Amino acid sequence: MAAKVGILTIRGLEDMFIPILRKCNNIIYMKRIHVQMVKFSLLQSNFLVTRMLDICDQNGEIEYASLLFNKVLEPNIFLYNAMIRAYTHNYMYLFTINVYKQMLRHSLQFEEQIFPDRFTYPFLIRSCGGLLNALLGKQVHGHVCKFGLKSENIIENSLLDMYVKCDEITDAHNLFDEMTERVVMSWNSLISGHMKLGQVRKARALFEEMPDKSIVSWTAMISGYTKNESFGDALNIFRRMQIEGVQPDWVSLVAILPACAQLGALELGKWIHFYAEKNGFLRKTCVCNALIEMYTKCGSVDQSLQLFSKMSDRDVISWSSMISGLAHHGRAGEAIELFHDMQKANVDPNEITFVGLLSACGHAGLLEEGLMYFESMQNDYNIEPGIEHYGCLVDLLGRTGNINRALNLIKSMKMKPDSAIWGSLLSSCRTFRNLEIAVISMEHLLELEPEDTGNLVLLANIYADLGKWDGVSRMRKFIRSKSMKKIPGCSLIEIDNVVQEFVSGDDSKVFALDVYQILDLLALHQTKRNDLVEIVYEDL
Repeated sequence: MAAKVGILTIRGLEDMFIPILRKCNNIIYMKRIHVQMVKFSLLQSNFLVTRMLDICDQNGEIEYASLLFNKVLEPNIFLYNAMIRAYTHNYMYLFTINVYKQMLRHSLQFEEQIFPDRFTYPFLIRSCGGLLNALLGKQVHGHVCKFGLKSENIIENSLLDMYVKCDEITDAHNLFDEMTERVVMSWNSLISGHMKLGQVRKARALFEEMPDKSIVSWTAMISGYTKNESFGDALNIFRRMQIEGVQPDWVSLVAILPACAQLGALELGKWIHFYAEKNGFLRKTCVCNALIEMYTKCGSVDQSLQLFSKMSDRDVISWSSMISGLAHHGRAGEAIELFHDMQKANVDPNEITFVGLLSACGHAGLLEEGLMYFESMQNDYNIEPGIEHYGCLVDLLGRTGNINRALNLIKSMKMKPDSAIWGSLLSSCRTFRNLEIAVISMEHLLELEPEDTGNLVLLANIYADLGKWDGVSRMRKFIRSKSMKKIPGCSLIEIDNVVQEFVSGDDSKVFALDVYQILDLLALHQTKRNDLVEIVYEDL
């Protein structure tokens, strides 16, 4: 009887704490409740500890949750699931796996058998994806089948997402084909997987086959095309989405803006700015950052400055994008001044910030300032110089005539110089007529870019500038012997919200004849203008 009274007492106490914990969301208040639970010996209550683990999870107190969990001698499935969920939410994926293993061993240690359920696997599978461990994910997939949970839709979609994250697209397709029910999420995951691997045609085929498309589906296509540098296709999908009456959200705007920036689609970018402002999306810092980059790349640096000045919450990307934009447009003084404002705002710069800053010094020929910032990056901010930083410094040294110092810097680099660095040095060699180092640069460029005739033409021009015509002849013979062809130039222009691309020597445009006629008229106009100038000078 005494034992029964004791059990009833514990249950009564447990019932007393349940409503208190249900109302509790504050970790400090929960710790006070914890003290009372210790007093009444309730730390073995699976139900109460499970609720406490959820509170810890919500507040990011994962160590405290782990302490509570490890004190329970015989956890039940609900407590195991709560701990797995908490570890996964806090990206502690290996701990998630260990708790799952502990759950499987539980049946061997205690009389009560515990089996994973449909609440266990979604988080466990997410951890496998977070670890990018496809082998472990396949083992968990086997356990899913073993415990008869294969047909659970949420588990199937978790597995599909895991295979996509691990680049196991064949396994993802096999699972997709066997799925009992394909929801929009299933299609979206597979589309994203193909886009991630650059398989844009397969992604497009799936997209067209989808019975129902959500805004996430459209955004996956837009983002995928942009990341694969199919910017025209990204714009076409975005416009089609609008025609079909699907309203863009802030995520789709962030996805399409890089395509606008690359294609110079300024009018569409301005419309997106208006739409974002109308719908309250400018409160999102990432939307403003994408707009700033679009404006600067489209040549509207003043508009990007206006937007930047109105931002209430600027992160390091905001500052870095604006500094880089000003540098790109030759406004070095403003870029450097903005960097000082960034320091005053107590925002720590990152690698991209210093790329913009060094680029600004290069455009303005500010050698001492550039060297100072290069040192500051390492000494004051513990940022190791990357190849982009070295490239900016080589360009700065080259622009200021320090060709030998630029070559010595390249030789001291910790990583292998790329074609951009050697190309920058070669260009500086032409400016300052340094044939010796130009030949050294060319030797490396022939290894890195053997098919690029532009470098050979540049070296031939250096020979010509120095009057070394035998060198010019050798370059021409070398180009002919390798059957090299110059990559044709191209340009883009946006007219009536349509981006037109013009490639040198391409007459396929239906309006090509009209374009050539206008060019002839402009050339004739320029010729007449030059003749008039000559007459004026003769009269003088």
